[in-house]
Amino acid sequence: MAHAQIAFFARLAKENTPPNRVLAGQKTLLSRTMHDIRYDDVHDEFVVNNPFAYALLVFAGGASGDDAPKRIIQGPKTTIGGSSRLEIDPVNNEILIPEGGGVVVFDRMANGDVPPKRKLNNAGSGGGIVVDPVHNLLILGSGGNNRNPGGIRIYDRTASGDTKALRTISGPKTGIIRALQMQVVPSTGWIAVTQPGESGTFDPGGTFVGFWSINDDGDVPPRWKLAGPKSTLIKPRGVALIPGHKEVIVADMSLNAVLVYYFPEIF
Repeated sequence: MAHAQIAFFARLAKENTPPNRVLAGQKTLLSRTMHDIRYDDVHDEFVVNNPFAYALLVFAGGASGDDAPKRIIQGPKTTIGGSSRLEIDPVNNEILIPEGGGVVVFDRMANGDVPPKRKLNNAGSGGGIVVDPVHNLLILGSGGNNRNPGGIRIYDRTASGDTKALRTISGPKTGIIRALQMQVVPSTGWIAVTQPGESGTFDPGGTFVGFWSINDDGDVPPRWKLAGPKSTLIKPRGVALIPGHKEVIVADMSLNAVLVYYFPEIF
C-alpha cells in the first residue's frame, strides 16, 4: 500500500539513510499518488498534484509533519482533472499543468476555484512539462506505446489556443516511447527526459534518460543517454538537476530508488 507522504533527504544521502523530515497527515491533503513535485527556489515553495481531488497543493519550502498547504487550486473553474504532472515557473510567476491534451496556466499566487489565465489546446500533452524562462520556451512530452510512440514538442512559452509547436522531436532514432518527467538547463539549452518505456511492465527494455538540445527538431537521437547495465536503471520516471554540483538525479520506479549521477556535460 502506498503512503501519502513526501520525504526529504540530504543531497548526499545514500542507501537506507532516513529522511531529514517527512510531510504527512490529514491536514496536508496529500493523496497516495504524487507523480510530480516541483520546488520553487526563488520563493521557497514546492507544488504537488492531488490527482484524485483534482487539485494543486502549494506548500512552504520547510513544510513538515502535518502542515497544511499555503494555497490550493481546486474547483470547476480551474478545469483541472486528474493530471499528475506540473511545472512551476518562478521567473514568470506561473504554474502549468498538462490537462486534456493541452496545458492550463495559472498565476503562481492563484488560490481557490480560479480559472486559468491561459490555455494551450491540442498539444498532445500528458507526459512531461518544463519551462525554459531564458529562451522563453514551453517543452512538452507525450506518452505512447510501442505501436504509437510519443515525443517532445517545443512551443513558445506563452503559446495559447491552437498555436502549433515550433519544433517536434519524435521518430525511431529518438528511442522515445513515453517522454515523462523533464528538466531543462536554461544556461546551456539541454533538455533531460525520462523514457520509461511502455506502462504496466516492470522491465520494458530500451529505457533511458536522454538529453536533447532545445534546438533539435525531427527524428534526432539523444546527444547523451543514461542507460545500460552500469547505470543500473530499469524504469526511470523522474528526473531532477542540481546545476551547482553538476548532478542528475533519477527516480526509478522498478528499483524503488533514487540514483544520482555526475554529469558535467550538460551544465
